Amino acid sequence: MPAPGSRNLPLLFALSAMLASCVMPLPSARTAGGAPAGVPAAHAVAAQLEVTGPRGRLGRDQRARLIERIGREGGDSPLKRQLAAMADFGDVDLHAGNAARLLIDGPATFDAMFSAIARARSSILLESYIIDDAQIAQDLAALLLRKRAAGVSVAIIHDAVGSFGTDAGYFDALREAGVAVCAFNPLSPLRKRRYQDITHRDHRKILVVDRDVAFTGGINISAVYSSGSFGRKARAPEQNGWRDTQIELRGPAAAALDDLVRDTWRSQHCEPALPPPTGPVVGKDAGPHAVRIVPSSPDDGQNRIYTMLLTAIDAASRSVHLTMAYFAPGQDMVDALADAARRGVDVQLVLPSVSDFSPVLHAGRSYYQELLDAGVRIHELQDAVLHSKTAVIDGVVSTVGSSNMDWRSFVDNNEVNAVVFGEDFGDAMTRMFERDVAASQTIDAQTWRRRPLWPRLQERAARLLERWW
Repeated sequence: MPAPGSRNLPLLFALSAMLASCVMPLPSARTAGGAPAGVPAAHAVAAQLEVTGPRGRLGRDQRARLIERIGREGGDSPLKRQLAAMADFGDVDLHAGNAARLLIDGPATFDAMFSAIARARSSILLESYIIDDAQIAQDLAALLLRKRAAGVSVAIIHDAVGSFGTDAGYFDALREAGVAVCAFNPLSPLRKRRYQDITHRDHRKILVVDRDVAFTGGINISAVYSSGSFGRKARAPEQNGWRDTQIELRGPAAAALDDLVRDTWRSQHCEPALPPPTGPVVGKDAGPHAVRIVPSSPDDGQNRIYTMLLTAIDAASRSVHLTMAYFAPGQDMVDALADAARRGVDVQLVLPSVSDFSPVLHAGRSYYQELLDAGVRIHELQDAVLHSKTAVIDGVVSTVGSSNMDWRSFVDNNEVNAVVFGEDFGDAMTRMFERDVAASQTIDAQTWRRRPLWPRLQERAARLLERWW
C-alpha cells in the first residue's frame, strides 16, 4: 500500500531505484519443489518438524499426535502432504497450542486490538507500515498514553515512507509521554542509517500485548479502515472502508511475533533499548491451532513467504483460494497456479477491480488470459478497495499476512505472514473467501480476450516497468 503523501515522492523513488545496487532474485524454475509422492505417515512428517508448545519443545510422538489431530483421520490427508512438502524444502518451525481468530475489516480489528491494549499489564509492541494521524490513530495514541501512565512499557516502530504524511507532532507527543518511538530506515541523509535504504521498507503490521496476544495481517493504523467494506454500497469503491483481513493469535505464536518486533527494533538501532521480555508463555494451551510465523526481508537468501506459497500451491490436491490486493506475481507463480488448475485443483482468485496504485492493477491483469485459459477462475471485488493478502489451500493451510504478490513485497520489504494449519480455521477462511466472491464480478475468458487495445497497452507497460514502481 503506497503511503499517504508518497505520491509527492516520485523523484525520490526514481532515484532510489537507480541507487539500488543489488536485489534478491525471486525463486526461479519452481525451486520450491512439488507435492510428495503419496501421503507420508504422521511420524515421518513429525521427524522433519520443530514444534514448540506452551511448555516447550514437543517430542516426536507428541508432534505426530498433533499432526493426526489437526488433520483428518484416514485417506489422503492434504495436511500431511502440505507439511511434508514444506519440510522437504527447508526447516518448518511450528507453534502448537494457539488460539487463532479471523478478523475481517478495520472495525472488528480495531475493536479487538484496542480491547487487548486496554488489558495490557506489562508490554505493548506495535510495528506498522502506516500510522496516520487521523481519528483512529488519535484514539490509539490516547489509549497508549493511558497505559504508559499506568506503568506499561510501550514501543512503536513505523516505516518512514509509509508514515511520511503523518505530522511529526503525533510521534513527538508520544515520545514526550515516555512511549519509545522509532522510524524504520529514516529518509534523512543525515541520519546514522544509509539514505540508499529507502528501497528497504518495513511493510509488517504487528501488535503484541504482554507477549501473550498478537495481531498481524494487512491492516495499517489508517483512516481507510474506519468503516467496514460490506454493507451500504457507496457511489465509488473508495468511499467504503477498505477490504482487509487480520488475525488474532494467543499462545506461543504471539511470543514469536514479540521476538520478531524486538529483532527489528535492535537491527534498526532504535533507542532506547527495550526492556527484556517477561519470558515464554508457560501453562495450558491457549487453543487447538498449530501456527507457523513466516517472516521475510531483503536480507534473506530466498524469500520465505514466496517459497511457502509456491510449495503449498504445488502440493495442493483440492483447492487454492487466493485473495490478493497487489497481484503482479511473476511467471513462476503463474505457472504454479496454472499447473494446479490443469491437474483438477479448484483454483480461484479474488483480485481488485480498483486500486490505490493503478500500475500494479494493470500488471496483474496482464496475466489474466494465461490463467483463464488454464482453468483458473478470477473474480474482481466490487464496491471496495481490496487490500487483503490471504490464501486457503486444500482447506487446511491458511495464511494471513502483510505480503502482497508483487516484486516489492518479495524483494524489497520486510513482511510477515501467519500460517494456520487445520480444518476449523480453514473453514472460516473459506467462508470469508466465498463472501468475497459473492461481492465480486467473475471475469469471462472470452470477453476478456476481446478487451480493447488501450487496456492491453497499459497492462504491457505496467508489467515491463514493475521493478521501478
